[in-house]
Amino acid sequence: MGYKILSKKELCPNQFEMVIDAPHVVRNAKAGQFIIFRTDENSERVPLTIADADVETGRLTIVFMAVGFSTKKLARLNVGDEIRDIAGPLGKPTHIKKYGTVVCVAGGYGAAPCYLIAKAFKDAGNKVYMIMGARNKDFIFWQEKMKGACTELFVTTDDGTTGEKGFVTQVLERLIKREKIDYVIAVGPMPMMRAVADLTRDKEIYTEASMNPIMVDGTGMCGACRVTVGGETKFACVDGPDFDAHKVDFDEVINRTKIYKDQERKRDENCNLLKKGEIHA
Repeated sequence: MGYKILSKKELCPNQFEMVIDAPHVVRNAKAGQFIIFRTDENSERVPLTIADADVETGRLTIVFMAVGFSTKKLARLNVGDEIRDIAGPLGKPTHIKKYGTVVCVAGGYGAAPCYLIAKAFKDAGNKVYMIMGARNKDFIFWQEKMKGACTELFVTTDDGTTGEKGFVTQVLERLIKREKIDYVIAVGPMPMMRAVADLTRDKEIYTEASMNPIMVDGTGMCGACRVTVGGETKFACVDGPDFDAHKVDFDEVINRTKIYKDQERKRDENCNLLKKGEIHA
């Protein structure tokens, strides 16, 4: 028995929102946790952060970019189709407590998991600023939804097609100069999270990064998701995914995410040739 897709929406180019009937997953899901899915019995295991969870209806919301083989396969499914496996919730929840003033920094797809995180911080009595950044207006989504989860929302785009022209770090820097910031969490591409950590380090603002390295089993057995934090090896799946951003070895993590790029490219090329009938399975 699989997990039925209840709704599907393309939020922006190649980025999809899916709502799935998964009551046992959402029952204990908390902000910052993730799931691992397989589209069918022959698929690889792929992690995705939980974007939203409705305990009353049992509905799980995920947001993903169709960029790799498995996410492209997931994007081909439609309402009524079923996903073979979903394991979760996995990982440690984001460290939610009353810090005072919190800033959630979301780059690109990081906006999806930041929704639950911001909402949880706001519910805990914090003043919550949300900064969403993307290449252009086509990649900004959930603006209205996000406004309800935070105290104030800021939007930036590289080209200025919506919101403020520039990067999330310039808004963060302005907020830091304006008032006392007690906690920052960054979710999104590794270079963005590293830039946030670099900005807050000498200002002694506790900052966490939601790490998304290569992951296989999600239970700490394979070691594929290892990251170096403060000189120690940690596993993102069981020790994280949130870590002290000032202690993360971002260079190492970025290099390790490139390990299978050539294999993924070759597999995509073969899939395209197979569709065209130029090669046979």
